[in-house]
Amino acid sequence: MLTVEEARYLAACIAELGREAPLEDMDRYIQHGDTSCLRHCVAVAYLAYRLSRRLCPRCDARSLIRGAMLHDFFLYDWHEKDAGHSLHGFTHPAAALRNAERFVALTPVERNIIRRHMWPLTPVPPLCREAWLVCLADKICSLRETARLRPYPFRPFFAARRRAGGQ
Repeated sequence: MLTVEEARYLAACIAELGREAPLEDMDRYIQHGDTSCLRHCVAVAYLAYRLSRRLCPRCDARSLIRGAMLHDFFLYDWHEKDAGHSLHGFTHPAAALRNAERFVALTPVERNIIRRHMWPLTPVPPLCREAWLVCLADKICSLRETARLRPYPFRPFFAARRRAGGQ
């Protein structure tokens, strides 16, 4: 679990990013099972940040959270095979990076997180600790969502969205 202070920091980073990029658009697309891309990215950000606090507290927490939130910012329904998404696992990191760069000035760490989160499907591995943590958190969250296990919650983010009129 995150401390109250860590949870507040995570929520603040997500809220700040949400003012720069239309994160809510990810809620329209299903990622794994019945989990939307937005909920998946929040779960990955939560788990990656939680892991970073334990495994490498000197990580760039802000870039880790922002990269995790944007790692699947591809904004299409990859389940539609006739739309040319049959290689989604290999190609969506580049699509997510292109979309993110339309809205956000990314750091090199954030770019590396987004571009390399699908390793080993993408041949070049992550180059920084933050990207490795997001890659690991993404695999764990994806497995939990696909197996329909209880996802990692991050209630402060979703409570704030409900108060603001989101879902």
